[in-house]
Amino acid sequence: MSDAKDHNSMNRRDFLKIGVVGAAATAGLGGLSKIVEGVTASKHDIMPVYRTLGRTGLKVTIVSFGAMLTPDHEPMEAAFDLGVNYVDTARRYMNGRNEEIVGKALKGRRDKVYVATKSLPSSTTKKDILNDVETSLSKLRTDYIDVIQLHSLTSGDRAFMPEIREVLMELRKQGKVRFFGVTTHTNQADVLKAIADDPDKFFDTALVSYNFKSEMSVKNAIALAAKSGIGIVAMKTQAGGYKTDALGPISPHQAALKWVLQDTNVACAIPGMKDMTMLQEATAVMGMKMTRRDERILERYAEAITPYYCHLCAQCEPTCPQNIAISTINRSIMYAEGYEDMELARATYDEIPPHKSVYACSNCTECVARCVNGLNIAAKIQKAKTLFA
Repeated sequence: MSDAKDHNSMNRRDFLKIGVVGAAATAGLGGLSKIVEGVTASKHDIMPVYRTLGRTGLKVTIVSFGAMLTPDHEPMEAAFDLGVNYVDTARRYMNGRNEEIVGKALKGRRDKVYVATKSLPSSTTKKDILNDVETSLSKLRTDYIDVIQLHSLTSGDRAFMPEIREVLMELRKQGKVRFFGVTTHTNQADVLKAIADDPDKFFDTALVSYNFKSEMSVKNAIALAAKSGIGIVAMKTQAGGYKTDALGPISPHQAALKWVLQDTNVACAIPGMKDMTMLQEATAVMGMKMTRRDERILERYAEAITPYYCHLCAQCEPTCPQNIAISTINRSIMYAEGYEDMELARATYDEIPPHKSVYACSNCTECVARCVNGLNIAAKIQKAKTLFA
């Protein structure tokens, strides 16, 4: 058995016994050993670092747990035992199985971990939201949710629907939810500005896609929202996590995470962690500084993924005569190609109404939609047809 295989098969007990430094040293091969070389030399141990999650007042670890891709409870249990104290899941992930996995990991630790989940993107009525929350409570095996989030907003409209606000307040009074949040991938700056300018300050947190490829408008909107008291949680910190040969054996993931966390308007990041290796790589970043070497890694990585990375800004969509949901289509492709998760890709694509999906492209003989970042949209649409149609 190779060293790499030994490492990948490590369970939670072995992981906690060895710790980050020892485990990194035993990895021996691949990108992880390269990227944590400096960590090993400096005897860096995981020391949880905390920031305040906006007006919720919660003190959360800057590297928290994105559970969306985690297939079993053990990496989460190891993270919680190390002090990671915020976990993000959703009603939709893995068709509901993800909340069950999180619930299993929370057993005996519920008072030490803040739990954030999301209603279904299609939920817009009181009945929908009540059903989502009750189901989440059951799957998570808990009596309350710390942060309930409206999932995947593309504008501020849903956040201001009176029926939704009324049912959320009702759930808070019942003690079933504590704080309210939103999540967004598309038109993020507009969504953040809408909830930041809300005179009622109804929403407490925002989960946003943010990484070294993000537009300055998103960075500025994050700063505006944070200043208004909204706790910012960053996702998509790895810019799709695409594999590339451009960096040789070096992983760009720690550098990407450091880039996000150097922005103190971000309370925490929730990198997706499927296994112990990803857990080690991400949690080791707490307390580490961004270096010139990290900048060079990201420069090379950014150049490598530019031909296929979508910023999800949606500025292309008004240039499409069919007004199809190009940014969501591209996000679905990213889940398939970068995350290598076809189930998630398909689930995301299936949420697109037929008149906004690639089926609408049959009305055009040539794709005229244009990307401000030079992405070949016609090629992306063709890829989507291959994957999903």
